[in-house]
Formats: sequence, C-alpha cells, structure tokens
Amino acid sequence: MITQIKNPEDVSTFAKILIQEGVSFHPDDDFESYINFKTGLPLYTPEEAQQRDMLMNACFTICEENGIDIYDHMLETFLIETKMAEFIPLPSLLSAMN
Repeated sequence: MITQIKNPEDVSTFAKILIQEGVSFHPDDDFESYINFKTGLPLYTPEEAQQRDMLMNACFTICEENGIDIYDHMLETFLIETKMAEFIPLPSLLSAMN
C-alpha cells in the first residue's frame, strides 16, 4: 500500500491499488462504509479504513493544488484499469471536445 500522496501520479497509483483490492470506490465515501458483499463484514479494519481515508484526503489536496478534478482523474484511472475505457469515453477526451 502506498503511504503518501505527493503528486498526481500518486493519486493514480492509489486509485489503481483500490481497484486491485476489488473496490468500486467513490472519492467522497468513507472507507469504513465499504462492505464485503460475500461475508457482509467490513471490507477494511478500522485502521485500514483510516489509512485509506487519510490517503484520499491527501488526493483531494494534491488534485486541488494542481488544478485537477479528482472525480475525473480517478474515474479516468478506473476506466483505463478496468478496460471499460473501450466502451466509455474518458473524461479527458470529453473535455477536449468542448
């Protein structure tokens, strides 16, 4: 697990890690709210959730400091990593069209 978010690349790395963990995440959601659908138990321990919440808060800060929309940035990473970009246009492509 990444331990710090220092730049936009780290934001992408964090999103990729969450995807590898099998999480369909939203940047606004608390990691304590994620449930393992097979077991009905929390997906993360309180400590793991707290660490991920801290990292997500840092993602918001880094994106804001760099003029990046965190939602578009993480969605784009999600679409590319899951291969859904083959079917859903990337936010960067849509904004370039406007």
